[in-house]
Amino acid sequence: MAKTLIFGHKNPDTDTITSAIVYSYLKNQLGFDTEPVRLGNVNGETQYALDTFKVAAPRLVDKVAGEVSEVILVDHNERQQSADDIDQVRVTEVIDHHRIANFETSHPLYYRAEPVGCTATILNKLFKEKNVAVTKEMAGLMVSAIVSDTLLLKSPTCTDEDVAAVRELADIAGVNLEEYGLEMLKAGADMSSKTIAELISLDAKEFQMGTRKVEIAQVNVVDTNDVLNRQAELEDALNNIISQKGLDLFVFVVTDILNNDSVALALGSAASAVETAYNVKLENNTAVLKGVVSRKSQIVPVLTETLSK
Repeated sequence: MAKTLIFGHKNPDTDTITSAIVYSYLKNQLGFDTEPVRLGNVNGETQYALDTFKVAAPRLVDKVAGEVSEVILVDHNERQQSADDIDQVRVTEVIDHHRIANFETSHPLYYRAEPVGCTATILNKLFKEKNVAVTKEMAGLMVSAIVSDTLLLKSPTCTDEDVAAVRELADIAGVNLEEYGLEMLKAGADMSSKTIAELISLDAKEFQMGTRKVEIAQVNVVDTNDVLNRQAELEDALNNIISQKGLDLFVFVVTDILNNDSVALALGSAASAVETAYNVKLENNTAVLKGVVSRKSQIVPVLTETLSK
């Protein structure tokens, strides 16, 4: 049996990294030969989770066709977010919780997509369906993913299924959900040592919205000024990316994990779409988005609708 690589999206977050590890573990328990890999650097939040549960990070790759002929995608499906040579391999499975876009295959596949807050919530179901016990380590990684994607159950993307899963998994992992979750989020919210290049690529995704090419990056902080006091440098870097990639819009979202609001820095020829979408006025290229914390449910759909008109 040939090996299959399992990976999430570029600029990986905690859900992407841990879901690749967890699903690979499950598949291997079922007799398949799989390996988790990653398409980018591990951020501080994810490293905190890996260190806590003593699990090694997957190895870094950018291309996969030279190694395998088949892959499994977790936490994404859009091709521009995937491996550079994704069109040269066969996607046999997708486990995801995002919209479906720019995705097609030449062969039938197993596709599991559910409107929940986190891929790990789906993986927890799969362990039960396959009658495989969840270890303390795998439970800890899934707890970390759900905490990250739902901002400790405060995001509007969080469902009752996420809540039930994370509480069940926290018991298996042996952690206090509130205490562990807050410490993990804080570990990822320290941006003081990050370069401008790191800030804008930590969690960035490209999207096709109508005829527009859009990139949205997001960072979580405990004080938005820690990032926005570097706005001039940020704008220089973002304008370079807009030029290099031919983007119509780059939205850099700085989310306050304590107050559950965000500040959006919007640049590009379609920047006014942010004003239209949220009924705000960009001042100095920024606007406060009250109650907005989720790129998946509160930013991508809203901007897609606005830019598709």
